[in-house]
Amino acid sequence: MEATRLYRAWKQDQPQQQDDEEDEGPESTNLEEAIETAWAEIWEVLADINPYDFQKIVAGLLKGMGYHVSWVSPPGPDKGIDVLAHSDPLGVEGPRIKVQVKRTPESKVNAGTSREFMSTLGDNDVGLFVASGGFTRDAEKEAREQEKRRITLLDLQDLFDLWVEHYDSIPDAERSLLPLRFVPFLAPDS
Repeated sequence: MEATRLYRAWKQDQPQQQDDEEDEGPESTNLEEAIETAWAEIWEVLADINPYDFQKIVAGLLKGMGYHVSWVSPPGPDKGIDVLAHSDPLGVEGPRIKVQVKRTPESKVNAGTSREFMSTLGDNDVGLFVASGGFTRDAEKEAREQEKRRITLLDLQDLFDLWVEHYDSIPDAERSLLPLRFVPFLAPDS
């Protein structure tokens, strides 16, 4: 399965945790296998989802986080902005949040693409760039070193972590695009 292969490649790129493998019992192994299988399935769904549904997921997450989404781009050219959100219902209190969503799981967003998005940000805007394929090191560096533009980069793992954290507050319409079931699992002894 392609999703499993891609997940394993992603996992291999992650910093290694220092666990004493000799102390791991079957419960720990089962938990890790369950997490790996679940993440592979979630990754596959998000990698294959319609791009417009992917931006609806991002808009739903913002709603679940307490932001007011004033606009979601309809299908067609969007000139670099897929979602507009505000901290208040009228959009009179700053900042305005401009969101670019890229559902390109096989390719990372490069610095040039992130610069194009940053060029759409005004002085009182905050940028949120969500890319299912992640970002190149140059794009991450560019975002970190910005002094005039405020921008946050979210890869698929970051998006999913926020989705889980705010899941109960996400509206049903958007939650139905990425429905989750939380299953209790006995935690291994620490």
